[in-house]
Amino acid sequence: MQDGGDGTIFGADIPFARHCGIEALGFHDGRTRLRLALGPEHANNLGIAHGGILCTLLDIAMGTVARLTAGRPVVTLDMQTRFLAPGRGVLLAEGRVARAGQSILFCDAEVRSEETGALVASASGVFKPTGLREARDREEGARNPGRA
Repeated sequence: MQDGGDGTIFGADIPFARHCGIEALGFHDGRTRLRLALGPEHANNLGIAHGGILCTLLDIAMGTVARLTAGRPVVTLDMQTRFLAPGRGVLLAEGRVARAGQSILFCDAEVRSEETGALVASASGVFKPTGLREARDREEGARNPGRA
């Protein structure tokens, strides 16, 4: 699956991702890939990537792979982040599901420098699917009673 270029991240409208400039690159082999070209607005007082933008990139990488795996929207329950090196230039993020349970998904993500491949940050997180799919399906069924 590739981002359609419509400003969504793998079909989901995430206004904050758009605001930050995060681009979806693809979803292959159970992994989401994202890209962020850092600008001055993403920097901390040292001129490197702010921890908040790194956390955002990691959260969206994990959240999107969790959503695609669960087949419905998810919310982040917990996230542990490790900052390993300064982030500069263009960053690539990759998210994967480590384990999908009945009610929660455990995910991992990494952010690397596009130029050097250096590991900049990593995270693990726990995500819970929401009931929005069922509500949407019920609404669709009510509008179109003949469709299953």
